[in-house]
Order: sequence, then C-alpha cells, then structure tokens
Amino acid sequence: MSSSDKAEEAAAKPPMRDALVAAAFQLFLERGYEQTTVDDIVALAGVGRRSFFRYFPSKEDVVFPDHERCLADMTAFLAASGDEDEPVRRVCDAARLVLRMYAENPAFSVQRYRLTKQVPGLRAYELSVVWRYERALAAYLRARFAGRPDGTLRADVIAAAVVAAHNNALRSWLRSDGKDDAGAAVDHALGHVQEAFAGPAGPAAERLAGDQEDVVVVVSRRGAPLWRVVQEIETTLARD
Repeated sequence: MSSSDKAEEAAAKPPMRDALVAAAFQLFLERGYEQTTVDDIVALAGVGRRSFFRYFPSKEDVVFPDHERCLADMTAFLAASGDEDEPVRRVCDAARLVLRMYAENPAFSVQRYRLTKQVPGLRAYELSVVWRYERALAAYLRARFAGRPDGTLRADVIAAAVVAAHNNALRSWLRSDGKDDAGAAVDHALGHVQEAFAGPAGPAAERLAGDQEDVVVVVSRRGAPLWRVVQEIETTLARD
C-alpha cells in the first residue's frame, strides 16, 4: 500500500474518541448499558483499555462525551462578557451553547436521551452535569450582581430558572425524536426567563430606580377630577 493510500485510509477512519463512542452505543443498544463493559467497548473499537481511559475517565463519561467541551465553551463565553452585556440575556445566550451541542447530532442526542431514561445511574450522572452548568451561570451572575441587595440570591434563582427553562424545551425536542424546532422551543422558554428577570424588575430597572433622587408630592382636595390632579403634577414638574 502506498503512502497516499495509507493517508486516505487514515483520513477515512473516525478519530479514536469518536470510534469509542460509536462502539459503546452500538453495544449499549445490542446488549444494554449494564451488560456492556469497557473491555467490550475497546474490543469492538479495536483499541486497548489505556486508549479508552485516555479519553474517558469512566463508562458513564462515554455517554456524555461533549459536555466537558461545552462547559469550557460556556465558561469562556461568560468570561468574555463586558459591562454592556445585560446579565440575564447573557446567561440565556450561554445556555443556547448547550442546545447547539445537542442539535449538532440529533440522532445521537435522541439515542442518549432514551438510554439515560432507562439507566438510573446515568440519570444521576446527567443531573451532576446539569448542576455544573448551573453553577457556571450562577458564578457569572453573582459577580455581576455583587453589592446589590440579595445579589447572590438573585443570581442563584436566575441561574436555576435558565437551566429549568432550557431543559424543559430540550426534553420536549428530544421527545419529538429531534423533529421539532429545538431553537424555537428554547427561545420561547428562555423568553419567559428574560421577561421575568430582565424586565421592569430586572437589573436595568434597578439602576434606573437608583438614579431617581427627586420625589414629587402633590396635595389635592378629595374628589378633585383626575384632569385637575394631572394638571397640578405637570405644573409642579414644570417649575423644576
């Protein structure tokens, strides 16, 4: 075989990490998750045990191969934020990075969803992953809300709301076998979060309220018509 043929053959083979994931899921479907061992996976992939553990610390990790990368991308995205970025919108955009990871390979995501529902240990593992995403969002918000009344509480509540809204829409998409519009579902869900926390009661409004130093008091007789009260207010403001 010539060197060019060898190069083409190497290029045609999936990277070892992808080959391990593909082998694992093939066996999970054929035998079941609990009945499949790491030795079974490496035998099918044609590699050694050391190669497996170079990429995945455990069998559970092969089910969620991209979460570490996604968490790193989210953390970097939040770290690159500026003071001009509205905090709630920013964490909602960060959550969309997780959706993008799932949407890159709908068939695999649906397959993993079905497997995770069947295996309690994987559900527990998935919850730990979700908690790490939530903590990353909360850490960013805590820094942005530092010094505000209940800043830490607000940060934790918003982070939990973002994760809950995102996961609600994501599960709905997965239950549709990846056929529905995932982006539209997540946008709709996160819209509720932004409406609740970035609207009149949000940080921008808090800053605006903090800038209000003047209080206008108007005294009017009981029973005065509304137009008269409005006129008195306008007159008072005009004098200022």
